[in-house]
Amino acid sequence: MRPSLFIFVGHSNSGKTTLVERLIPELTRRGLRVATIKHAHHKVRLDTEGKDSWRYKNAGAALSMLVTTHALQLVADAQEQREPLQLTERFLKEADIVLAEGFSQAQGPKIEVLRRELGKPPRCEISDGLIAIATDCPEVYPELPHFALDEVGALADFLLRYTP
Repeated sequence: MRPSLFIFVGHSNSGKTTLVERLIPELTRRGLRVATIKHAHHKVRLDTEGKDSWRYKNAGAALSMLVTTHALQLVADAQEQREPLQLTERFLKEADIVLAEGFSQAQGPKIEVLRRELGKPPRCEISDGLIAIATDCPEVYPELPHFALDEVGALADFLLRYTP
């Protein structure tokens, strides 16, 4: 069975990471295996130059994995598969639920994180797949479910009940 996927969108500094970070323990406490995907708009070094895994990738490996006693790290080519749904299907099948951050243009159910203090309009429209809002702006998209920015339990309930 494919994991449920939810995409958290919003402007920079809206609180997306903080909300996802708070949802993870709430969902794991309920017995779910949670995976996350973060979209970075800036260049990030994923491996350490000169280390074995870096050397393998530099030599042409499509995938390189570093495995320790307690964790693993995978560095993979993703030129054609950068959408959350594709990444979930390719790498995160063991999860029950995937929380993706960013990806405002991607297909999938979206929760917008919107703070009044930023003074910006919503990043997405309902037609973009928006299904709920975590906000302190109750007047924005009143037809959608609204959650306070700290209402993690209720948001988790909503995600677990959601069916497209």
